[in-house]
Amino acid sequence: QVQLVQSGGGLVQPGGSLKLSCTVSGSTSNSYAVGWFRQAPGKEHEFVAAIRRPNGATFYRDSVKGRFTISRDNAWNTVSLQMNRLEPEDTAVYYCARQVNPIVSTIRDRARYDSWGQGTQVVVSS
Repeated sequence: QVQLVQSGGGLVQPGGSLKLSCTVSGSTSNSYAVGWFRQAPGKEHEFVAAIRRPNGATFYRDSVKGRFTISRDNAWNTVSLQMNRLEPEDTAVYYCARQVNPIVSTIRDRARYDSWGQGTQVVVSS
């Protein structure tokens, strides 16, 4: 059974940085994507970033390009989201998730992700 366990998050001032981590265990597939989604109060979930195994291709929503970086360790055990130059609009609960056998057209589709982390709060406020 696949498990995704998140860590990181918290409160930061605008312009600050935070790092989120997602540890993936129990996967029997070597072809999957790990994505990050977020949900702000009163809003729908939205795609943030994803990284695809095995080729390591990365994908970002436009509003985080150049500020957020998604990466993984060599064994693909942990996928991290480094968030720099944070803005109040980045405030949300962040979730990591896994999609098996992804293609480019499904990377941003929340419905295609079948396993989810527990969520972690990120608050950007002065």
